[in-house]
Amino acid sequence: MAGGGHNSLAFDPALVKYNQMSVDRYKHFKWTPRTAWLSIIFAIAIPSSLYYVANKTDGKYAFRGKRRGDTMKEF
Repeated sequence: MAGGGHNSLAFDPALVKYNQMSVDRYKHFKWTPRTAWLSIIFAIAIPSSLYYVANKTDGKYAFRGKRRGDTMKEF
């Protein structure tokens, strides 16, 4: 009943190849100007811009407890 060595599921060769590539990605990674630029953008520029926007609008808008005719801006 338990059997051995045979799969009940047929694997797609393309997905198996993609999975193996994903597992071994660190072996094939190479720093190039493009990967360095993308790393800077995703690690520094996007989080810092989101932080800036969050700090500039912190407490500026109140969406709760407003009545008809009241503005959403606090100051």
